[in-house]
Parts: sequence; C-alpha cells; structure tokens
Amino acid sequence: MAGIVSISRTILAGRRNKLRKKRQVKFIQAIWQTLAVTGLAGGLLWISIQPIWVLKNSKDVVISGNQLLSDEEVQSLLTLSYPQSLWRVEPSRIARSLQQQPTIAQASVSRRLFPPGLLVQVQERVPVAIAQTRRGKRNIDNDNKTINVGLLDANGVWMPLEKFTSLNSRVELPKLKVIGSPELYRPYWSPLYQAISKSPVKVMEIDWQDPTNLILKTELGPVHLGTPSSQLPEHIQVLAQIRHLPSQLNPNQIEYIDLRNPEHPLVQMNQKSREINSKTP
Repeated sequence: MAGIVSISRTILAGRRNKLRKKRQVKFIQAIWQTLAVTGLAGGLLWISIQPIWVLKNSKDVVISGNQLLSDEEVQSLLTLSYPQSLWRVEPSRIARSLQQQPTIAQASVSRRLFPPGLLVQVQERVPVAIAQTRRGKRNIDNDNKTINVGLLDANGVWMPLEKFTSLNSRVELPKLKVIGSPELYRPYWSPLYQAISKSPVKVMEIDWQDPTNLILKTELGPVHLGTPSSQLPEHIQVLAQIRHLPSQLNPNQIEYIDLRNPEHPLVQMNQKSREINSKTP
C-alpha cells in the first residue's frame, strides 16, 4: 500500500507542475499580446499625427462623376480650408453638405491614405426643362403676376436658375419649356417627360396652367390632352401615330389637335373639327 500511495503522490505532483507551467505560458502570452496591441495602437497613433497626413491644397482632393460642373466648381462647394489634417475632415458631413446643393443629386466622400487625400464622387442633377411659375393676384392685364424661372430635372426636382447658372454659366439651357405650378404637375412629370423624350414628335412647351386641360406646343401645332392623369404616356403614343398629319392637312389651318379622347383624336380647323385616323402609317 505504501508503494501505491507514493506513486499517486508523484503523479499528482507532476500534474500540478504541468498546470503551473501552462498558467505561466498563458500569462506570458497575455503580456505579449497586450504589448503587441498597445504597440500597434501607439504606432498607428504616431503615424496619424505625422505631418504627411495633411490636405495641403485642392490637388489632394480628387473629384469624379461630374459632367456639367468642373472640378474647380465642385471644389468651391466643399468649404474646405487648407492645410488641414486628413483625420479632422468629416466625410459624411461634406457629403451631406454637397447633397444640399440644388445641382447635386448624390455625393459620397471618403479618405485616401496612400497618398493622403480625399475622394469625392458626385452625381449631378441634369436640367431637362426650363420651368416658369406665376405667383400673385391676377388682374385684367396680368401685371401683378410674378414670374419665377427655374430648371427641372427628369424627376421633377426644381433648381433655381440663378443658382445653377452661377455655378456653371457654360451649361447650355434646355429647349423644353414648362409653364405652371410644380404642385400641379409633379405627380405626372416623370412619366410624361420620359414619353416626350422618346417621342418622334418634337414638343417645345408644356402648359399646365389649366388643371382641366394640359396643352402641348408641338411641331404639329397645339395639342390638348385634357385633365392630367396617369394615362399621359398613352396620349403621347397616339401623338406619335399621327405625326403624318401635315401631309394630309394644311398646317396653317389647324387650330389645335384634340387628344382628350385618344381613341378618337380630332383636329380643330377654323371652327370645324375633323376626326383623324391615328392608325394610318
């Protein structure tokens, strides 16, 4: 029995020594990991405060995505001062500030580490129409109406004309003209513009002033579409089908084309109306 007890005590002592050594190894590993993490963090901090991480001038800012505005014009919207630490720049704040500009639809800003700089990507609002609104009380002479002029993009977003041209006076203004209150035509603008832009019939003006009768000024003459609705693209398709009209009728005798009922288009000519066949090629 004495031999058995002696062996058991030896085994237990050996196990205790092994556990003690494992704890020592884990303790040393933990110390080294702490030192490594601390050293890495300290190194990154030291690197970050070095003078090389500085935006020295506008050349350290790379602009992309702009087509209408020049790099310099986008730079003027950033409100950055130079020199400035790259780490003090707030990319999200700059992006939000850019998107508040009427000419910028989307913007993203990020830091570039090597070489130190700032990456700015923008998506511009492209004007597709000149928009006019009239405000004030109307009298007989219509002298008390104040005309506000702006620009519309394909989604119906209003842009002040002065703000847009002050940023880039070289941009050619669109030929299409829209008259009326944006509140009236905003729900219908995007699908109508898409249909007009694809139509073979040129449209020069869209008059939304009468809420019961939308009027287009086209190369075929004035076109009455009636009360605006979600069916406006179908009306434009019918307009394309009757583009042969000048070869059938004297354009000088056409007062207007009535498409309020697109299934039965009419032409008002000198106090007379005539039904036209929109199916004729």
